[in-house]
Amino acid sequence: MASLMRPTTLLRQTALASRSAAFARPAAVRAAAFQTSSRKSAILPAGPQVIQGGVNDPAPIPTPSAAHGSYHWAFERLVAAGLVPLTIAPFAAGSLNPTLDAIFCGTLLIHSHMGFQQVVIDYIPQKGWPKLRKGATWLLNLVTLMVGVGLYEFETNDVGITEGVKRVWTAKAGTE
Repeated sequence: MASLMRPTTLLRQTALASRSAAFARPAAVRAAAFQTSSRKSAILPAGPQVIQGGVNDPAPIPTPSAAHGSYHWAFERLVAAGLVPLTIAPFAAGSLNPTLDAIFCGTLLIHSHMGFQQVVIDYIPQKGWPKLRKGATWLLNLVTLMVGVGLYEFETNDVGITEGVKRVWTAKAGTE
């Protein structure tokens, strides 16, 4: 019974032969796909290709810091969990409170900054790209400051983020 469920070797070879005949490419095209080029990447050069130390060398122990350990992780989770009631409360209560709106904007800004900061830390290694890492960190700080100023202006001189989202959700499609 088990042999009836498995495809036979002849059937498999026939299917593979028909598939390769249908999508056959010239030999030059197939060979060209595996050729390497000595031209360097136009986007970014390769990172430093230096191995420091040996296989049996111990990993360096970082300096102890409460900001980089469990307190930092707990603070990130607290901010993320705090966004849930801050997002739902204005719509559930039906009231637009500028203080609650400001707390929501501040928490959202901190949450976003910490998330993008982790992306910079994870994907731009300090050891390989110290100047790029520093530039990306300063760019993140600048963008966070600009978004903070923009949210402040939106909160004080316009309708606020909660009312803005409410208006977008209840907007009717324009007639054409």
